[in-house]
Amino acid sequence: MRRRYLCGALVAVLATAAALSAATGRAATHSSTQLAKPSVMRVFKGGSKPARPRRTNNLAYRGGVGGIGVETAPKVYLVLWGSQWNGNDPSGESSLLPSFFTAVGGSNWVHSVTQYCQGVASGTTTCPSGSAFAGGGVAFAGSQVWADSGSAAPAHPTQTQLANEAINAANHFGNTTAGSNKTVQYVIATSRGNSSSGFGTQYCAWHSSTSSTAGNIAYTNLPYITDAGTSCGANFNNLGANAGITIVEGHEMAETITDQFPNGGWLDGSGEENGDKCAWSSATSKQPMGGNSFPVQPLWSNASSSCVLSY
Repeated sequence: MRRRYLCGALVAVLATAAALSAATGRAATHSSTQLAKPSVMRVFKGGSKPARPRRTNNLAYRGGVGGIGVETAPKVYLVLWGSQWNGNDPSGESSLLPSFFTAVGGSNWVHSVTQYCQGVASGTTTCPSGSAFAGGGVAFAGSQVWADSGSAAPAHPTQTQLANEAINAANHFGNTTAGSNKTVQYVIATSRGNSSSGFGTQYCAWHSSTSSTAGNIAYTNLPYITDAGTSCGANFNNLGANAGITIVEGHEMAETITDQFPNGGWLDGSGEENGDKCAWSSATSKQPMGGNSFPVQPLWSNASSSCVLSY
């Protein structure tokens, strides 16, 4: 994730999370949890452009966490967390996200993740043939959506509460062992007006992981993206008011595939992942996926030392 530019902001987010972690929430605290430092997608600041990545500063493997660095057969679960979703989805995010997840697997856009692998020496920048490569065939089905709306989610969920909801999701979907979670990610989506501290000013979304009795669990904190307006992609590159939804979630999904449990996967020397290095690029555009098209940003490719939209 982008550490160099967001160090101060991330410290503030984590300090807020720590201060609020004792607040009561719907999910019970799991005493076994150990939280990874979140990898945040920075907000878009109008006319400013991200620093151009150094072409020689490719991603390198960081050795994995428990032997896992990438998702070799990516599988996405979507959680619509809280009763706040009921009748409160003006941007249609609860339907757009499943459409995106259904279409993205096998697309030329996400295929760039397949150049990265695990089971190689720390510091590796090019994977040899026969490696355990990240997969581009993202698995998603309607049965992988959970509308957890029986009660309200916390108004401003902390990292601990989000991690606990990811654990709840793993249990809900029957993924109760480390093996069943080793190539899985859970997207914890909160509804309009219901987001964790710092959303829209310090970050658009972030991904992290937590330990649990079901092994390490990878999850994304996905607030209601259109609440942040242009800061998180509304009308970015004239792509429409809802463009940020798939730009931001696509960013987090691709980063989780290549760095499932931060920070054991693929990062550059500044701690940036494949999405960070190309965030808010002018090349962000609608890309064909599964007979449809969705706005997405380019992703970093070590093969060309550049940001690419296909591979």
